[in-house]
Amino acid sequence: MGFSWRYRFAAVIGTSLLIVIAVVLADTHTVQTLLTSVPILSNLEPSLVQNDDVSDEVITTLVIVLAILWPLFKPRPRRILDTISLTQRRLFLAAAVLATIGYFDWSTRLPRVTLIGTMSILSMTLPLWFVYIRRQPQESTRAIIVGDDRSIIETLWETANVPILGLVSPSSVQPERSTARMPDGGVIIQRSDPIPRLGGLSRLDEVLIEHEIDTVLLGFERPDREEFFGALSTCHEHGVRAKVHRDHADSVLVSDTARGDLIDTDLVPWDWQDYVVKRVFDLFFAGTMLLVLSPILGCIAIAVRLDSPGPVFYSQTRTAAFGERFTIYKFRTMRVGDESRTPINDDENDRITGVGRYLRRTHLDEIPQLWSIFLGDMSVVGPRAAWTDEEEHLEAKTSEWRKRWFVKPGLTGLAQINGLTSTTPEQKLRYDIEYIRQQSFWFDLKIVVRQLFGVVLDVASLLKRAVQDWRR
Repeated sequence: MGFSWRYRFAAVIGTSLLIVIAVVLADTHTVQTLLTSVPILSNLEPSLVQNDDVSDEVITTLVIVLAILWPLFKPRPRRILDTISLTQRRLFLAAAVLATIGYFDWSTRLPRVTLIGTMSILSMTLPLWFVYIRRQPQESTRAIIVGDDRSIIETLWETANVPILGLVSPSSVQPERSTARMPDGGVIIQRSDPIPRLGGLSRLDEVLIEHEIDTVLLGFERPDREEFFGALSTCHEHGVRAKVHRDHADSVLVSDTARGDLIDTDLVPWDWQDYVVKRVFDLFFAGTMLLVLSPILGCIAIAVRLDSPGPVFYSQTRTAAFGERFTIYKFRTMRVGDESRTPINDDENDRITGVGRYLRRTHLDEIPQLWSIFLGDMSVVGPRAAWTDEEEHLEAKTSEWRKRWFVKPGLTGLAQINGLTSTTPEQKLRYDIEYIRQQSFWFDLKIVVRQLFGVVLDVASLLKRAVQDWRR
């Protein structure tokens, strides 16, 4: 029995057993007493049914929940968080349907307390079950090659030690002759048949789902933003592991323990539990700071407008994770005009306005970026998002610059609290990679505390200088 059928069998049987257990438990006196002791449910009374009616409850719940969860029974690649989210949404829909049936059909209805108890139990157990059975095998079982370079594709085909189902590439790319390595003695044999082409790069999503792919081998001529990192992003979204040949791994983040010719890219440096905590912290921090700092936003806007002609806010397109782009907003700190693509220090920039210098020293110009954090384009802590037009200059200075793309950019980071900017890209990159390797929620918290402490010191320094100037 292949993985696909094993998954379907486990999904249906396991879900059915959990539904039966949930209904039976929810119909016990102990569970119903616990539920009705909750303040918001205290107006409900325990509603136990006769043993003969329990079977009706089980059958009704089985039919409805299995029917609504049916999309989850197909083994398609999904990330853990996506699996949990989809399961919860489907259970909410099942609860709504069961409540509707209970309202119109009293003969097969689930009492309200039983329904609440059943769905509470299922909401805790079913997501864990689907995550457990959807764990990817340690070894690749169904792989494809994705790329646009004929020679690299042939190299991947030769060195691959996993079953290759086919190729996803532009129509103009198709190796004329392909080779394969025999496992008995490393003998190379020639194959006259080409690698089966499964579609173009735009069909990668469909191919991953249709063929239940668990591994992608990337064979691109260069780490192009739109294609190479687009494929990486698709693999990340579908929970599919991505591998590259060691000779072409300069621009990707890989494990320190990588071995062999084909190495795994580290698509998700965060554990999913830490990712959830990080996102909750981002939302809390951004929301709280926007609320606390809202009284001074108007004052800053008036000061910017009076200081020099031009808009209050400054917008710029920056690079996010996997080379995607988003727009950030800051309070304008420079006179209106063309911006240099080459990073320069503030002390050398004569376009910075008088108010702008104070805003930059106190970091108050960054406040509008909290909205980007709230939307999910940025995080509180991470590698600083670079201006897209500036990226070419930075990549020319260091070939490994794009390794920063494997995590969401941040408002502050390890490089920033150590006083490094894009004017020293090599040193900045070392700190950014170090952050990616060590990242955790507690590490983020230390960086935020240090950054806030630095802001307080900067503000205190400016106030002290202002007082001294006033006394003179």
